[in-house]
Amino acid sequence: MKSAQAWRLGIKDAQTFPMPRQRGHLKKPTWIIILVSLVCLFLVCAYVYPPQNSAACYVFSSNGCKALQTWLPPGPARELTDDEIASRVVIRDILKTPPTMSMYPKIAFLFLTPGALPFEKLWDKFFQGHEGRFSVYVHASKDKPVHFSRYFINREIRSHEGNMGKISMVDAERRLLGNALKDPDNQHFVLLSDSCIPLHDFDYVYNYLMYTNVSFIDCFEDPGPHGSGRYIEHMLPEVEKKDFRKGSQWFTMKRQHAIIIMADSLYYNKFRDYCKPGMEGRNCYSDEHYLPTYFYMLDPAGIANWSVTHVDWSEMKWHPKSYRAQDITIGLMRNITSIRESVHVTSDERRETQIRPCMWNGSQRPCYLFARKFLPETLDNLMLLFTNYTSI
Repeated sequence: MKSAQAWRLGIKDAQTFPMPRQRGHLKKPTWIIILVSLVCLFLVCAYVYPPQNSAACYVFSSNGCKALQTWLPPGPARELTDDEIASRVVIRDILKTPPTMSMYPKIAFLFLTPGALPFEKLWDKFFQGHEGRFSVYVHASKDKPVHFSRYFINREIRSHEGNMGKISMVDAERRLLGNALKDPDNQHFVLLSDSCIPLHDFDYVYNYLMYTNVSFIDCFEDPGPHGSGRYIEHMLPEVEKKDFRKGSQWFTMKRQHAIIIMADSLYYNKFRDYCKPGMEGRNCYSDEHYLPTYFYMLDPAGIANWSVTHVDWSEMKWHPKSYRAQDITIGLMRNITSIRESVHVTSDERRETQIRPCMWNGSQRPCYLFARKFLPETLDNLMLLFTNYTSI
């Protein structure tokens, strides 16, 4: 009993002595200071040494580097070269100059084809009754076509061979634009291939294009190997990787935009010299990147970021779906003409699908006026259904 009482007293007495104080955790204010310091250090490092590839960007958010950039102050503006200053002054003045008014404004239809036009009969039906509201120009890169439609006879321009993916395709586009610009009544320009067909009647197409406030140039950011992965650093300083864009080559554009393309040599030369198949082990295709990058850099608000020429990439192959005779039904044509959203899919591992409404002067409208890739065997069925599907 005594020993037990002594033990209890010992404990009681021990409680009266000050216990040795153990060092606790850092106070909250200290942790906050450390945390803020680490965040600041992280942001400074990210600002000075930004992520150089899309994989690093995904660390931050699903929107990649864009989410991070909203937290960072803008970087110091790069000093433009003399050539860039001269080029941008010219382009700026052209864009600010009101377009030439014409009493008889026309749409120039520019056909880029290797030879014969298998759908000339269909286009003839499309053009009938609208003389004076359009012009036709044909660039036949291999064989001189034989025409039967009066709208196409003697409409060939001086042509050179154009190879898909190479700068020669851009050269052919510029050659078509240059010839069409000689007519001051041509106010809008449409690039078409030999496999293209019209999806609407002429009046619908004319009003859609002539009264739009943008050019329909396809443009989107693809961080994958078939997008930014094709960029070559030799394009610096004028073309930076952050500005490198991709898009379909099939465009429609306003006269002012056609003029600034003809006025450009600086950016064109960069793509001519450094964006080509096999460049440093990469396959860069000028016809997919030159115009999207050029307009993203110089007039991003002036383009729609989608093409009004429909093509089906759903088969996930190197080439889009080719339509055969048995595919041509009124259901197919109505499905294409009713599409109201543009879709882009990135080529990286994420395969991100970018869907945007097709806006025409602020209102959502059907996206497409033309479509490809139709095989010659579809002509008879298209002629039979033309009035039905174009009157929608």
